[in-house]
Amino acid sequence: MKYEKADQLKKNEEFDKAVTIVKPTEPAEGETTTESTPTSAATPAPTAVATPAPATKGSQTKKTPPPTKTSKKKGAATAVTSAESASPARRQPELENDDDFTGRRPNKDPFRVGEEVVHDVHYFKVSAGELKIKVEPFATVNNRKSYTFAIEIKTVGLFSNFYSVEDRVETFVDYEELVPRVFQLHVKESGQLREAKMLFDQGKATYWEKKVTKDDGEKEKKLSWDILEYSQNVYSSVFYMRNFKWETGKEYSWRVADDEQNLVFSGKALRREVLQTKLGPMKAIVIQPNIVLKGKFKPIGDNLIWLSDDDRKYILRIEAKIKIGTLISEVVKINPGKP
Repeated sequence: MKYEKADQLKKNEEFDKAVTIVKPTEPAEGETTTESTPTSAATPAPTAVATPAPATKGSQTKKTPPPTKTSKKKGAATAVTSAESASPARRQPELENDDDFTGRRPNKDPFRVGEEVVHDVHYFKVSAGELKIKVEPFATVNNRKSYTFAIEIKTVGLFSNFYSVEDRVETFVDYEELVPRVFQLHVKESGQLREAKMLFDQGKATYWEKKVTKDDGEKEKKLSWDILEYSQNVYSSVFYMRNFKWETGKEYSWRVADDEQNLVFSGKALRREVLQTKLGPMKAIVIQPNIVLKGKFKPIGDNLIWLSDDDRKYILRIEAKIKIGTLISEVVKINPGKP
């Protein structure tokens, strides 16, 4: 869709005043990893190594003082052992599984800068589009180190003649807390142009959207609502799920804030299997997703997600049942990124 004032859609003074995003400069020639060998079951990904969180004020290691001697005088307080005083608090929020986590961070970070997982999206065995799930270089968002996660989708072949899609969303997730601060959505389609931005800040979500369509012309909207601590957005959830172990038969949950609602995503690991892909056979975990809204269980439908059964938890396949048939997205290429 063509629109003379397309550049105006991207401008948002309120968002720009609240958010400062600093991205690194482009890598020098020869530093790109786009030609890395695809990862498959036969070629395992490098072992993930957790990157330590940056030190904060007061986090320096201190020498352990000698045990306090208990006074024999009447009324003296009993000394508390160092082991008791150092008991770690459970990872928050409590609804989330905390296996293999230290605080909010996973012991094995599944993400690598330069990572790109490419899917072929098809409907009735006909290729309809290409989906890319990417980990881009770290950015600084309001002076906080952040992951840059991106999802891109575009139509291909015959489907482009009927309806063209070229969409991209990038979401910035705080490195230490693993919570999203910002996402930016860019939609360029045959029937619409849309720019959306979202900010999570101090327990409040704010969403801005500018859209133009052939039928309705220009429209703007703004939403704002209180959110629960440690909430994900719908796009960061695609990446956040990769931090968990996904033991067979076990459910994993986390909070999601979207469209003025506070939800709970719930996924159950149904089974482990070997998935046949264009990259060869790959060990996978099959997950069934659902949501809980206002305390009530709301099944998403007969949808399934396959994650690679390793430390990286790549998204290998997605099946989504729609009114007519099933939409399938499956991996055709994996660039593991920089170790």
